[in-house]
Amino acid sequence: MSLISGLSTSLTGMKAAQSQLDLVSRNIANVDTVGYTRKTAAQSNVISNGTPLGVSVSQSQRLVDEGLLKSYLATSSLGANQSAKYNYLSKAETLLGTPQGNNSIAANVSSLQSAFATFANDVTSSASKYNLLNQAMSITERLNQLSLELQSLRGQADTQIAADVENINTLLDKIDNYNDEIVKYNILGYDGRADLEDQRDQALRELSQYIDISYFKRESGAIVVQTTSGITLLDNDPHKLSHNGVAQTNPTTTYANGGIGGIYVDNKDITQSIKGGELKGLIDIRDETLSSLQTQLDELSAALKTQINQVHNQGTAFPNTPDVLTGTKTFIQNKDNPALDAYPQRIAFENGDVRLSIFDEEGKQVATTTLVGGLGFSNGSVSEMMQEIQDWLVSPTGANLPQAKVYMTQEGKLVMDTGNSEYGLSILDEASSTAGSDKKNVTVRFDNNADGIYDSSTEGFSNFFGMNDFFVDDGYDSTYDSKVLPLNANLGINDISIISFSNDVNGLNFGTITVTPNDSLSDIVNSINTNPAFKGTIRASLVPNGNGYMLRIEDLSGGQLEMAELQGDNLLGRLGISPSSAGMSMDIDVRNDLKTNPDKISASTPIYSSTTGTYSLNAAANDVAVSMSKVFDTSYNFKQSGTIAQTQTTLANYASTFVGNIASQTSNAKAAYEYQAELGTSIATKEATLSGVDLDEELGQMIIFQQTYAACAQAFTASKEILDMLLNIV
Repeated sequence: MSLISGLSTSLTGMKAAQSQLDLVSRNIANVDTVGYTRKTAAQSNVISNGTPLGVSVSQSQRLVDEGLLKSYLATSSLGANQSAKYNYLSKAETLLGTPQGNNSIAANVSSLQSAFATFANDVTSSASKYNLLNQAMSITERLNQLSLELQSLRGQADTQIAADVENINTLLDKIDNYNDEIVKYNILGYDGRADLEDQRDQALRELSQYIDISYFKRESGAIVVQTTSGITLLDNDPHKLSHNGVAQTNPTTTYANGGIGGIYVDNKDITQSIKGGELKGLIDIRDETLSSLQTQLDELSAALKTQINQVHNQGTAFPNTPDVLTGTKTFIQNKDNPALDAYPQRIAFENGDVRLSIFDEEGKQVATTTLVGGLGFSNGSVSEMMQEIQDWLVSPTGANLPQAKVYMTQEGKLVMDTGNSEYGLSILDEASSTAGSDKKNVTVRFDNNADGIYDSSTEGFSNFFGMNDFFVDDGYDSTYDSKVLPLNANLGINDISIISFSNDVNGLNFGTITVTPNDSLSDIVNSINTNPAFKGTIRASLVPNGNGYMLRIEDLSGGQLEMAELQGDNLLGRLGISPSSAGMSMDIDVRNDLKTNPDKISASTPIYSSTTGTYSLNAAANDVAVSMSKVFDTSYNFKQSGTIAQTQTTLANYASTFVGNIASQTSNAKAAYEYQAELGTSIATKEATLSGVDLDEELGQMIIFQQTYAACAQAFTASKEILDMLLNIV
């Protein structure tokens, strides 16, 4: 029996050594396999009924530090987050140019400033006019292109989000399959489970690059995968993500207003719960970084347009004094009874008067009057004002221009036409009705919904109507924003407010909402979005901006929208509701007729002669040109725009601020990415030290197991020879 036991024992030793040599061979063969960990198998003495029966080898086991793996997953997630941000920020930085570079948007502003200064020094020079026109067109084209490129980048980010979602789902399926195989191998006792766990860990590593994850193991060997905020991605079955990507966005397309879809799991939007991975970086880029930069470009464009137009509207051109003035402000027609009063909105002029003058081709006064003192119109409907001006233009005792017309275009824009190309029209605001009084913008008060209550106030008649704008946009106030407010802001009202809405599709006062003192910003959004009168017409949302939110109200048709408070405690004023600058950088342009004829650029105002008691135009006068050049030396209030807080500065400094801000963010993202990459490499190196295959160690083990096998084989051979001898004797 002892010889047979020896045979059996030596045989188990040979088999054990063979199994160990197989493991060593697998380790050596996979020394360069990504994600492979060193495998070992424990040996144990086999005893049955007190009798030793040799040795057995357990299933192969991995040498893995779970803590290091989880640290790697967290680092991988942060690194992918910063990598995505750096990738897009570097593209944005390239578009904007460096703060000191000659190709930056700040340099474009400075070039325009120089062009206005040159024009002011010699308004008669054709070269200075064309230089000004070219610089103005260059900056508007640059702003247009930047806006388009930023929106393209936002679209690319969202498309990449959709692709990442698909990759995440593929990895969840893969991990689920590994789970099933590992559980089966555990139950049936198959070897190879450790290799499956390696492959599952590698899939986890890939998954962590897309989204922040954590996991834990069940007794069966399967793992449950969650996001770090506790959203289950895999438990028995995958909980797959879904997202409908958009290829192209515009400045008002946001996740907040539903223009961009969320990322869903089990019909629940988890977009704001994602904390890391490439997905988080792309979401931040799409919804914060690039959106913030877009608002800054829009704010710059709006300030440039507003300030230059306000001055340009004060003057007129000579010798190309326009015989037709077309406004840019859009008025909503009274659709209830247009024949009675097409534009019943009331308008009033205070703190001065508006002088209308007709000049001949030599710049000599043909006729002049004032709205308040001359025509007796200080307030009334827009239609009534138009009729008063029309009557004066055609009257023999007035301008005596029988072909003259004052009307609204089909789009609702005011037109004043002398009807004779030999006679130009000039609009000049003065401190009083007396000829030759000081030049001063009148205050224009406007009742936008014809309820008899004035809703807004603007400085300058021509500026209000946009009769002589230098810069133009699409001409519609279709979007309104509040100032930046905390989400739980107190509305500051003590009584019910009723807000009326008008637009050029539905007419005046086609719907209202009621706001109570206890309502929140979210309540206002819900009141608008659930109102049947506004369905498909008006949309409200809360748009993140810096450290707060803006209440945004949009006319979905893109046409003119007006709001008025029928009753209440100045809620619109308290919220700071005003026409939004969103998309201004995409739309801003130089007025078309100025592009074709820069001689129409305003250089001066009419000059009054106390000797003759008349006004005249002088080609060399430059008071308006000088004022336009000074626009760039003046500090203006810029509203909070994303990462830039409300500030007061010049146009060029504001442009330099956000160009420098993007450069700083790019540098920070690069540093953060490089740090995480270095940290990930450090963790991977430590993992390799603990879990990786060491060729020297494996070769040493191979020699030991070879010797073990040889010794067991000799013992087996010896026992067999003795047994054979005994059998032969018998």
